[in-house]
Amino acid sequence: MSDQPPPADPSRPSLGEPDPPGMPAAYPGQPPHPGQPYPGQPYPGQPYPGQSYPGQPPYGWYHPAGYGLDPSDVLVTPPGAGLGGWLARCVGAVRRSWQLLLPILVLTQVLPAAALSILALAVEPAGRWEVEVVGDTAELPATFWTDLGVMLGVLVGGGLIIGLVQCAGWAAGTWVIARQAAGEAVSLGAALRYGLRRALGLWAWTLIIALIVTLGACFCLLPGIYAAFALAMVGPVYLFERRDPISRSHRMLLARFGMLLGRLALVFVTAIVVSLVAGVLESVARMPFGAVPLDSPGAAAGVTIVIGVGALLALPAHLAQLVGLVVTYAEQRAHEAPVNSAQLAAELG
Repeated sequence: MSDQPPPADPSRPSLGEPDPPGMPAAYPGQPPHPGQPYPGQPYPGQPYPGQSYPGQPPYGWYHPAGYGLDPSDVLVTPPGAGLGGWLARCVGAVRRSWQLLLPILVLTQVLPAAALSILALAVEPAGRWEVEVVGDTAELPATFWTDLGVMLGVLVGGGLIIGLVQCAGWAAGTWVIARQAAGEAVSLGAALRYGLRRALGLWAWTLIIALIVTLGACFCLLPGIYAAFALAMVGPVYLFERRDPISRSHRMLLARFGMLLGRLALVFVTAIVVSLVAGVLESVARMPFGAVPLDSPGAAAGVTIVIGVGALLALPAHLAQLVGLVVTYAEQRAHEAPVNSAQLAAELG
């Protein structure tokens, strides 16, 4: 009988390691040598198919083409986290940044909106017209066209100026959210300075969006609504990427229509409901002051306070819209390529 070991059986699967020197190979059906797995079983420390390596996040947190995403990132919702992950990051952004976001939004959203409402009330001629035509309702007031032109000029001109201020606030708030998520130092002055640098460009794109949405709504309501959703990411795209924001925002919607539509619907519905509630409460509170409240100092002071409180009640709507859009944009970027809070903060410049 030969002392040589029998030849290797070709049906025995390769285990990736040679047998130790001087040790005969195991026959089919026999247990492997110590330290070697059975055929088809993983090596010690190697996970079974479908399982994660030790320390690796569970499957589903990573996009197939997006390894490197951090599932613990406080701003970027990784693919697979779902609506719960998105909501958690929205709430987290509010908790981290509210101390700076509130003064920014009060200065750039609440106060300008209140100022425009008071200015519109000062030039609003309906109260005077009612007094002038009380005897003959078939005749227009003598100053009808002049008053109408002044009112429209004040509303359009004031709206454009206030829109520029609001864009500075949106840019400043986005800067605060991204930098605080990355753990970087922030301050109110630095945020407002950044907002002023980006305000003009963001304002120009906002005017284009408003024109497109208005034209779509004039032809039919549905195209206007679609345009509002398709262009909702223009602001974040401009601030983070600064190129081709309109078509880029539309491509984001087409790439992940259901996901993006659902996120934006939650943001828009929240902002609209809060704004409507604030508007109704303000209208009810203004009724005791009459049609021409600015004719008397007491009524003017009272209605000014009411308008200010009403604008302040709409503050949660501005906050929800700002945070919701930034977190939604970060999530869409994560579906395209690996990204994290530090990279987003650096892109703002």
